[in-house]
Amino acid sequence: MSYIAPLKDMLFNIEHLARIDQIAQIPGFEDAGLETAQAVLEECAKLNQDVISPLNWEGDKNPSFTTAAA
Repeated sequence: MSYIAPLKDMLFNIEHLARIDQIAQIPGFEDAGLETAQAVLEECAKLNQDVISPLNWEGDKNPSFTTAAA
């Protein structure tokens, strides 16, 4: 089972719900535009898909069992 980050959905939310264009107009946040958000999300997706997701697979194959007190 592999993980594929929903980049289009996340970018839609950032653009239309969080209104990143308005945030980029605040002094000091000029570089916080949609292009920057897209670049950051793409790199985060690579990390999650290539590094973190395979670790979860190992955890699924060899789970840590806990017992609940009755």
